[in-house]
Amino acid sequence: MPKTGPFEQHADLYDAWFDSHQEMYAAELRAIGRFIEPGKGRGLEVGVGSGKFALPLGIKTGVDPAGEMLKKAAAVGIKVFRGVAESLPFADQSFDFVLMVTTICFVDDLVQSFREVFRVLRATGFIVVGFVDKDSNLGRRYLERKEKSKFYRQAEFFSVTEVIAALQTVGFRKFEVVQTLLGAEERADIEKGYGRGAFVVIRSLK
Repeated sequence: MPKTGPFEQHADLYDAWFDSHQEMYAAELRAIGRFIEPGKGRGLEVGVGSGKFALPLGIKTGVDPAGEMLKKAAAVGIKVFRGVAESLPFADQSFDFVLMVTTICFVDDLVQSFREVFRVLRATGFIVVGFVDKDSNLGRRYLERKEKSKFYRQAEFFSVTEVIAALQTVGFRKFEVVQTLLGAEERADIEKGYGRGAFVVIRSLK
């Protein structure tokens, strides 16, 4: 069942995070930008929200189960579709790449979500997944406080190895990983690999 309630009721509050955490947001964008060249290829963002990542990355199509968030994305020019990650409303091999940012913690079935992404990607396509590593300091804080959070109460956080294993299960290969929000200070530098950064981005080929 889609975990849309908080995003329908508190869409403006969710968006306010990006304004109050601009350095973190910018670091996440830069990390994702290592793998996505704006304007190159036909991209889809699954869990597009209000378009905070799709718009600067040149992604013109987004899907999300929360209607209030889709209204915001549509207002900035993104072509929006209402739907869930486990059943994407697109034909096979429709996109060159698919982005999922802080989305996987809200899906009902991680493997099925990746299976759907695999289906809608063209033969030479790739997936980019950005998420908070549950084994990081920030991930542990989110887990400790999730019962008090409007947005993360129903979330399920994953480690990097769990995400890679789920991607491998459906056939993804050739993994590249970068990380940011490094160390206890959550510095905005970007490094290859994982284990030091709270925010991790994985790129994998179909």
